This record gives sequence, C-alpha cells and structure tokens, in this order.
Amino acid sequence: MAKWLLIDGFNLAYRCFFAVPELTRADGFPTNALHGWVKSLWRLADQEKPYATLVFFDLGGAQERLALHPQYKAQREEMPEALRKQIEPLKALTRAMGYVGIEVDGVESDDLLASQAVALAGQGHDVLIVSADKDFAQIVGERINILLPPPSANPKLGWRLMDKAGVIEKFGVSPRQIADYLAIVGDSSDNIPGISGVGPKTAVKWLGQFGNVEGVIEHASELAPERFRDAVRDQADDLRRNLKLTTLNLTLPTVAAEQTCVDVDRLLALLEGFEMKGSLNEARMRYCQLELL
Repeated sequence: MAKWLLIDGFNLAYRCFFAVPELTRADGFPTNALHGWVKSLWRLADQEKPYATLVFFDLGGAQERLALHPQYKAQREEMPEALRKQIEPLKALTRAMGYVGIEVDGVESDDLLASQAVALAGQGHDVLIVSADKDFAQIVGERINILLPPPSANPKLGWRLMDKAGVIEKFGVSPRQIADYLAIVGDSSDNIPGISGVGPKTAVKWLGQFGNVEGVIEHASELAPERFRDAVRDQADDLRRNLKLTTLNLTLPTVAAEQTCVDVDRLLALLEGFEMKGSLNEARMRYCQLELL
C-alpha cells in the first residue's frame, strides 16, 4: 500500500515562524512562516516521497474537553499577530501545492489527524505523523510512526523517526499507556494537572505494575512511595477526567484516501504575490518542467 504524510499544521507553522528570520514583503506583510512552510513541505516530500499529504489545522475550540475541564489550554498565549496574518495565506499555499487541508470547527485537529491515521493504517497504508506533539505517541504502531521536526536548539539533528521502540525509550511506557501516563503526570502544554509531586519515573513504575489509570486507582493502597496513596484515592475522579482529556478521539470522520494534484498556476501566482522569489524559481523548476514533458 501507500505512504501518507499527516502534518500537524499549527505545530509546524509555529516552528517555521520562529525558525526563519523576520521576512516581509515590500509592503511590510510578514512572510517568514510562509517561506519556512513551503521549504519544509518540499523537503518532506523529497525525503519521504509520500503518495499524498494531508495537513490538519485547528479552527478553535475543543468543546468536549472544555466541558470536562474549562481551564483546558487556558494558559496558552495568543498567537503572534505576525503569524496570525500568515495563516490564511499558508493554507492557500498548502492547497495550491496539492495537499489537502482539513479543519472542523469545535474539533481539535489532533483528534482529526489521529482518526485519519488510524483509518489509513487500518486500510494497510503506512502513516508518518509530522509533529512534536507527544499526544500522538499513543497511536504509534506497526504502520503509524512519528516524524519529529528538528529541535530548535539543535536543528542539525534533522527530522527524526519515532517508532514504538522510540516511544518506549523516550517515555518508559508503551504507546497504549501514553494517555494514562499523561493523566498521571499531567500535561503542562494542555494545562492538565497531574498528581502533585508524581514525576515520570513514578508514573512509569506504577503503570508497569498496574497497567493503566484504573489499575493504579484500584491499587492505591499498595502504591510506593506511600505518601501518594491518599492523593491517588482522593483524586481518583480527577485522574479519570484527565484520561478522557489525554486520550485522542479516534472516531471522527475521515477523508477519502485519494491523491490530489498541484495547482501550478495558482501556486506560482501566490509565490509571486508574496514576493517569495527563491521559492517561485524552485516551483518553476519542480512543476513547470513536468508540464512540458
């Protein structure tokens, strides 16, 4: 079957925005994220040679999780204005490059991406998830792996593959235990509080002994260190809520597994309009020569 790239749109867009020095069009419109975005997508295409690429964006809102925990992601800062201005152009470039953009109001893109990944894997396809979001580690398996972007502090490391063994090496638990692990230790990026004082090593130990959150709760009287026993008993409902927050929803609608084509004229017009001369020249080399064959 085919290889698919599923891209966590905002995760990559933020990285492009902060990785590329400030660039603007002649009229002052910011273009740094656009430059980084186009080059990143081309680099991924050249490196991985996927059959097709899907890009997932958030439209805002996480209704089910906010109903459970009103402070979910409440600590996050507003998107920088210069990046906000580039989001719609970025989506337009994505579509012109032949990549399907997927977004649903009130539904988190992580859930949309995860549902699509599991559906494609179930059809026999291989899936690479392009994201640094640790939530996706819970669906890594035989046909689903994560492609981690180069770290900002050491970009020379390049893109790195995380498979099941990599998940276990990084977190100390299997993919099927990642949601339980995050429920116990908490997830500061999503403003999910864990059991105060319980760190990764303790959570890994408990899950190794008792399997999952319910097992930890059921065996609260046996937990070590003993000082956490009352906390786990008292916060059992919070742990169950956390597990609902950290578990990806894999039941959402998916798109058909079909390849799409580059809209060359539209892409060239966009690149020219944003004064992206280097990318414009590369696009002509990549696509216009093909049209002449």
